This record gives sequence, C-alpha cells and structure tokens, in this order.
Amino acid sequence: MAYLSSKEISELNHLYKINLVNSCSGYKSANLIGTKSTGGITNVAVFSSVIHLGSEPPLLGFILRPTTVPRNTYKNIIDTGVYTINHINEVILEDAHHTSAKYDQSISEFNMTNLEEEYLSDFEAPFVKNTPIKLGMRYLEEYDIKANGTKMVIGKIEHLHFNDELLRDDGFLNLSGASVATINGLDGYCIPNLKKRFPYQRPKNP
Repeated sequence: MAYLSSKEISELNHLYKINLVNSCSGYKSANLIGTKSTGGITNVAVFSSVIHLGSEPPLLGFILRPTTVPRNTYKNIIDTGVYTINHINEVILEDAHHTSAKYDQSISEFNMTNLEEEYLSDFEAPFVKNTPIKLGMRYLEEYDIKANGTKMVIGKIEHLHFNDELLRDDGFLNLSGASVATINGLDGYCIPNLKKRFPYQRPKNP
C-alpha cells in the first residue's frame, strides 16, 4: 500500500495534489445549486459538498470556497435568501459539469448549456428541469471555517419535489432508480446502484 505523509502531500504538484486530496475523501454528492440575482439573472453551478444536517427541522449544508473572488451563487443566496438543490443524473452529466466554468455574473449558465430552468410551488429561485429530485431551500446561517477560509452555508428545506417512482413505503428515496450521479474527486462522475438495505441495528447480547 502506498503512503504519503502530510509533508509529502504539501510538496506535491498543485494539480496532482488537489486531484489526490479531492479523491481520497470518498464519493461525494453531485448537485446543481440554482439561484437568481436581484436583477433577475439566473445562475446554476455544480457542488459536491451538500450534506445532511438534520431531519427536524430538515437542514442541509454545503461548503463554499473562499469568497476572496466573486461567488455568484453565494451573492445571490445572501441577496435573496433562497436557492435550489437539484440532483444530477446520468442524462445531464456533461452540462452539469460545465457549470463549474467561471462565467461573469451577467451570464446565466442556463444559457450556456442545455439545462433548463423551471419554477415550482411559487418559489423564487430556479429549479433545474428534468432532474429527479429538487429541493427549494431557505438560507438560515453560515459558519466561517478558519482553517482554509471556506464557509459552510446552512439552509432549510421548504419544498421537496421528486419522481414518484423513487419513493418507498417507509419514506426512503431510491436514488439509483433515477441514475443519480455521485462525484469521485473533482471531475469523475459515477452512477451507483443500490445493493442492499439493512434494518435498524441494535446491540447484540454479550
């Protein structure tokens, strides 16, 4: 088995290092976050850091890179208080990944890809049409991560839309039924398949 110390990692070529460190944490969620500016310009960008924080209230967080340069998604969220999270599936992989390109805030990524915006439940922020799971989010708070200048943005799920066939009797959403993607590293997309579900686990008798 190969081994690298923290010193050796820090001395690696920059691109090699970010590929390595982004890959070693494991598979990550693959989502498109949709926003709209106060001037009405839409924005959609790929994020691989959306995480579950709690079910009551239903909270999700995501990590935002340092705001030392313009971050259109963040500005729109702060200005409007709302955003959407849309699951990337196999059909839109290439267009979804292209949203990582750095466009000026005056240009909508919807116009530069085949992704389409749609509006549901009278929610102000744009959802991504034809994605199997869509969440309308309300910004709640954020935390500065001093170690590297990133932020954790926390929001509450206000609207949840999903394809009917994904829902199981116990509330479980079977993501593999919609070819929902996951991200390996920075640019590797995988389509996982559900292998098995296990019942709630209790301690065994000694």
